Amino acid sequence: MSESPPPPQAGSDRLDRGVLVLGLVIVAGTIMAILDTTIVNVALQTLGKDFDTGLSTIQWVVTGYMLALGTVIPLTGWAIDRFGGRRVWMTSIVLFVAGSALSGAAWNIESLIAFRVLQGLGGGMLMPTGMAILSVAAGPRRMGRVMSIVGVPMLLGPILGPALGGWLVDNTDWRWIFLVNVPIGALALALAWWRVPAGSGGSAGRTKLDLRGLLLLPPAFALLIYGLSNASSHGGFGNAAVLGWAAAGAVLIALFVAHSLARGERALIDVRLFADRTFANASLAVLLVGVALIGSLLLLPLYYQTARGESAFAAGLLIAPQGIGAALAMPFAGQLTDRIGAGRVVPVGIVLLVLGTVGLTQVSDHTSYALLASMLFVRGLGLGSTMMPTMSSAIATLPQRSVARATSSLNILMQLGGSFGSALLAVLLSRGIADRVPGGGGDGFGAVPDAVRERIAPLLAEAFHEPFWVALGLTAVLIVPALLLPRHGTRPVPDGPKAETFAEVTADV
Repeated sequence: MSESPPPPQAGSDRLDRGVLVLGLVIVAGTIMAILDTTIVNVALQTLGKDFDTGLSTIQWVVTGYMLALGTVIPLTGWAIDRFGGRRVWMTSIVLFVAGSALSGAAWNIESLIAFRVLQGLGGGMLMPTGMAILSVAAGPRRMGRVMSIVGVPMLLGPILGPALGGWLVDNTDWRWIFLVNVPIGALALALAWWRVPAGSGGSAGRTKLDLRGLLLLPPAFALLIYGLSNASSHGGFGNAAVLGWAAAGAVLIALFVAHSLARGERALIDVRLFADRTFANASLAVLLVGVALIGSLLLLPLYYQTARGESAFAAGLLIAPQGIGAALAMPFAGQLTDRIGAGRVVPVGIVLLVLGTVGLTQVSDHTSYALLASMLFVRGLGLGSTMMPTMSSAIATLPQRSVARATSSLNILMQLGGSFGSALLAVLLSRGIADRVPGGGGDGFGAVPDAVRERIAPLLAEAFHEPFWVALGLTAVLIVPALLLPRHGTRPVPDGPKAETFAEVTADV
């Protein structure tokens, strides 16, 4: 039986033992979803060879997972209010582990994609649910510190995921990149039963499902992400099919906005949250961080494996400096955000991100690995100083009754940013290779023989220049919303008479 952590002390800025232990329990669950994303990135070439299928099909192993994430995230806020944080958390773990086990047993590419969707349905709710549980446990004064805890999986994923995935692919079987989640999930489930606060069953009488919002928003994101992800196999973002899917998604989003404005707090996501200037600016920054983070995670392993001919394991190790830099920066960035405000921390992180990305725009087939490692380390410092401070500043100014839906909104934006970044950079890379190496782009990208690859390595490396330049531009744009973030430490926000709804449900359940 679990024990509820003690309520945060009004005058204390330190995280007490109960919150720290709860944070470690949340990390044990969220790390699965982050690890799995980065593990799969280094295995795409192997999956393509084993299933004898091309890039346009194999990309759905990633895209199907992302579509599921985008579909289920909007449900998280309502689910927490309705069933309680503990129940949603444990259900998400069960779905994710079931999807992982089935993915490891997949018999063809179609079954693998279907099981990845199931995996995404569980994974999509893990991070926002964990953020909401910890946010209530810590209180607004310590939001930067608690978000640093939540960000640990996002940092360990880029460090451990590619290396672990590469080792499993090279030395065992690709199926273990999914099966490895089963023991981790079992441990996370046991820890959740022990420590995540439990009690009553939610607030069924006070919170009703927004059915109209459910019929509008999740399909909207699914259509939008589907359109963006199709760009890499349909000739770019100007293709009529791509624009049609994206436009359909945009129309549904517009209809949902009108619906949410009319329904208010009872909507699946209350769009009035964006009237808060801090939340709106931070949300834009989160969207762009998603582009920079997830998009680069697509490019980096492909560069090492194609232009440099490295194995999956070696590529994973070579990417690790970025995660190490982020892991070192994040705890300090969280403390500084609480003391001096995200508006003074995040711009420094963006400068580091830009400095670390500039060198990547000039990579060749013989660029020094030491130089590449130093650039990725600087990028990591920038990510650690940008990502979670931005998210914590968005939530810290809101009343606690809005935290569940606010965290869902931020995670949706991160997912959309990552989907857009991955699709855009994949299109640019595919075109760059096709322009320089006839027959080397499209579905043949991952199937270039080693002997041929060595001869065309300079051209393959050159094809990465434009995608990295675009990534650099999208990163630099972050400075605009970052300069508008608060330049003062976190201050408690009075909730008023309606503050009990989310706090009661999540703290008691």
